[in-house]
Amino acid sequence: MAFEDRSTWTQARSAAEAVQLDEGLRAYMLRVYNYMASGVLLTGIVSWLVANTGLSKVFYTVAANGKTQPGLLMWVALFASLGMVFFLSFRVAKMQAATAQALFWLYAGLNGVWLSTIFLTYTDTSIVRVFFITSAAFAGLSLYGYTTKRSLDGLGSFLMMGLIGMLIASVVNIFLQSSMMDWILSAVGVLVFAGLTAYDTQKIKEMYFEADGADVASKKAIMGALTLYLDFINLFLMLLRFFGQNRE
Repeated sequence: MAFEDRSTWTQARSAAEAVQLDEGLRAYMLRVYNYMASGVLLTGIVSWLVANTGLSKVFYTVAANGKTQPGLLMWVALFASLGMVFFLSFRVAKMQAATAQALFWLYAGLNGVWLSTIFLTYTDTSIVRVFFITSAAFAGLSLYGYTTKRSLDGLGSFLMMGLIGMLIASVVNIFLQSSMMDWILSAVGVLVFAGLTAYDTQKIKEMYFEADGADVASKKAIMGALTLYLDFINLFLMLLRFFGQNRE
């Protein structure tokens, strides 16, 4: 009888610990998604402001043919944002969580500067439409990555090879200027970033450790948000090439 009571107590304790772990994981993932969504929102606001207010005069110049083109500060914002991703990725372990969070917001803002070009290229209606398409696809893919019991490690390795191949082909196409290759790269990009959304979500979930201190947990959430932010933005840009309506 005593053995049965102890067994029952052990099972109840295990169940309670499992519930506590699940609640901690949900809170952690919610923080990741909140950071990520806030970053996307900040990028969108900055993009619209740069494209539709007097800020456009700061970041754009008018060529001799009358067309608007990126100015020097636009290129500075682009390369600064790229450098910030690498800096944050390699130095996050040695900085405070508040610093990492501030750099994430700064990166999202700088991204908004150079992404303002989409408002000059595509109609506002098509941008909004593609944004909602991307949001729905991202939500479904991330939910799959969170809930699936299947390991996506093999898929992740394949997708990373595809991403590297895309980058190389994109550089080559700068010189070839092939519209067909551009279309193929966009199609491959949609598949790659769709897959990475599910894969990265699973990896972020697996990073959770209930014994982490507040500072470590916050930095993990920020880096997870940065990863999903990049997946979302790139998926959005690839879909915009297919469904975006040009202003001209």
